[in-house]
Amino acid sequence: MSNVLITGGTGKIGSNLVKSMVADGHTVVFTTTDKNKGELLIGQLFNNKNVSYIEVKFENDLSINRIVDNMPFNIDCVIHNARNIRTSIIGNEGKITAEQFSEELFLAVTFPYLLSDSLIDNGNKIKDIIFISSMYGVVVPTPSLYKDFKMQSPVNYGVAKAAQIHLAKEMAVRLANKEVRVNCISYGGVEGRVDDDFLERYKSLTPMNRMLNETDLYPPIQFFLNNKSLAITGENIKIDGGWTIS
Repeated sequence: MSNVLITGGTGKIGSNLVKSMVADGHTVVFTTTDKNKGELLIGQLFNNKNVSYIEVKFENDLSINRIVDNMPFNIDCVIHNARNIRTSIIGNEGKITAEQFSEELFLAVTFPYLLSDSLIDNGNKIKDIIFISSMYGVVVPTPSLYKDFKMQSPVNYGVAKAAQIHLAKEMAVRLANKEVRVNCISYGGVEGRVDDDFLERYKSLTPMNRMLNETDLYPPIQFFLNNKSLAITGENIKIDGGWTIS
């Protein structure tokens, strides 16, 4: 079993992964910006002793220190999943501000890099670093999927995810001598956050003719946790129903 840190543990994907990992017997600590959401998730897990949380906002080096200093155990796997929906709110005339662009890149690239480095320097025997990325780090959005492409598809999101995928490759090379695997999992769209019209358009553009559902989220994480000696690093595993095939 693994000791796992996952950032952004109370969102749609994060909470699903926390619940699945705990159910699978792993010990998990997750970060959240909202104590109430952290307590709610703990309650949903019946106050299982194998799960805990750290309340923190990802703002600067002090945030990294807060995570490292409050780790309840030595971890061997870190999953970078945190982001802030505020950075994707498109303003007037379809514009993303410089601040939003910088924050998206900080959360996707800079903070995960610095946090991973700090955790290793502080003695955590990390074997796996996993980035939760997106198919939009591989391909650009399809305008016909959206009713109002300019106002519904923020440019900074895909750019940050593409940078994240490359960061994983860089880290895979630079941490190989420490026997640390670094990989990405790039998900496609997940059901539950779109209306029926969007869902039908999405399905028509996907080879498997469906969006992802919650049962698609944990298996790729489970693959890494259950195959600790497999020589796989620097990869971007796409779970997208075939969206990025062509």
